[in-house]
Amino acid sequence: MKASDLFVKALENEGVEYVFGIPGEENLDFLNSLKDSKIKLIITRHEQGAGFMAATIGRLTGKPGVCLSTLGPGATNLVTPAAYANLGAMPMLMITGQKPIKKSKQGRFQIIDTVDMMRPLTKYSKQIVNGNSIPSMIREAFRIAQEERPGAVHLELPEDIAAEECEERIFETVGYRRPDADDQDISKAAKMIQEAKMPLILIGAGANRKRTSNALKKLIEKTQIPYFTTQMGKGVVDARHPQCLGTAALSDNDFLHCAISRADLIINIGHDVIEKPPFFMVDRQKVIHVNFFPAHVDDVYYPQLIIVGDIATSVEHLARHVVEKSVNWDFSYFKRIQEDVKQHLAKYVKDDRFPILPQRVVRIVREHVPENGIVSLDNGIYKIWFARSYQCYHPNTLLLDNALATMGAGLASAIAAKIIEPDKKVVAVCGDGGFLMNSQELETATRLNLDLTVIVLNDGAYGMIKWKQAGMGFDDFGLDYNNPDFVKYAESYGAVGYRPDSVQDFSDKLDKALNTPGINLIDLAVDYSLNHSILNVLLKEKTCIL
Repeated sequence: MKASDLFVKALENEGVEYVFGIPGEENLDFLNSLKDSKIKLIITRHEQGAGFMAATIGRLTGKPGVCLSTLGPGATNLVTPAAYANLGAMPMLMITGQKPIKKSKQGRFQIIDTVDMMRPLTKYSKQIVNGNSIPSMIREAFRIAQEERPGAVHLELPEDIAAEECEERIFETVGYRRPDADDQDISKAAKMIQEAKMPLILIGAGANRKRTSNALKKLIEKTQIPYFTTQMGKGVVDARHPQCLGTAALSDNDFLHCAISRADLIINIGHDVIEKPPFFMVDRQKVIHVNFFPAHVDDVYYPQLIIVGDIATSVEHLARHVVEKSVNWDFSYFKRIQEDVKQHLAKYVKDDRFPILPQRVVRIVREHVPENGIVSLDNGIYKIWFARSYQCYHPNTLLLDNALATMGAGLASAIAAKIIEPDKKVVAVCGDGGFLMNSQELETATRLNLDLTVIVLNDGAYGMIKWKQAGMGFDDFGLDYNNPDFVKYAESYGAVGYRPDSVQDFSDKLDKALNTPGINLIDLAVDYSLNHSILNVLLKEKTCIL
């Protein structure tokens, strides 16, 4: 059997449905083998887009998404998606091509050490040197990519290896049950929770699994312990739950941190230090770490109890051991903070000034997107407003990246989400800077006949860095630029473009875009002038005064 045919057969065996990427001449055997496969090849317009799409497939399904590039410059363009998937715990396989390794007449042309380049950014990076090893290497790559903590893996398939004849052999995909946490640790955690006076539950990205979501709901319902989330933990439990305090979109000095700093015990379900810290620990505060893996101790995170095992099972065990309501618990202060947070977040959400305030954008998007609709964020200052204010009712309905926090991933992630959730409304929210980093994927979306809404928040600047610049007391310098006409730009790809001239017009056009087939792009002028006064000044002045 031809090695490239065996490679594709091994991918089929793993349940792969899509391969995203840009082939080169070194991939032509593999490309030809894909031609007759049930796996769908989706050509993208940049390798970054392919990587972000594959990572999002992994994020939403739990099974590794797959992307493809040629050697050299194609492979280097996958570096950012590799880091995106690895830091974000998204299982993904990258396949890169290479010149013949047995005999080549092209010298060092385009050749770099891709395997070594990928090694620090992935969980596994190998070159295939014998076609007969393909089945075992693919099985191992998929196992490692899915193993906790999930992430990126890489295989390099040289041109001559892809063309050689080899034995047909496929390894059975064998799963395994994650081990349970130690009973003594569960009992100790239950005792700590019972004896605490003001316990809080923190929900992080690792809890964004269906079983864990259900287990957490039962724990919260039984104990009535208030909870808050990290940015990537939003939606694990419905934000409308009466015990929800909100999201720690910043690391400190937000209204929510008044509750966090007063808590004497934080039960951390599924968060680790790779995501930007939702709070900084203090010595008087105890933390129980509940995760698939031990805690990585950091200056801002040093838990007193570590519970390692399947998160959902650990939470179920905790729910059985903890009483319905301890006589020690007093949540009255948390309830006061909850109301204060609600009042603060409600300010400006009905402000109709135009260009539009980001708070108003968040409210209008929430009003128009169905409960199970998916909003995919790029990276920029608006991400903080969405993290603080956008209510998520279901897991994985707000796709944001608070690990690598790269620009350029929002549109590609939305495309992948729509591919695997064709019946759900999907909206990409991008800043003008991040959008233009991979805006060419509009062509991919239109070619796939997707129904997708794209909102480009247009302020003609790198707004996140402007906010940081102002917060550090520096002059406004070096962060402004000019943009193309985004409406005409969208139309050039066969999409429909809109440019609202008022808040009401944006609301109307968003409703129209969500209900119009095809790609609909909204060029929305945004006003970030209150960022500094609210996020840098007001929060530090007003927090923790209750």
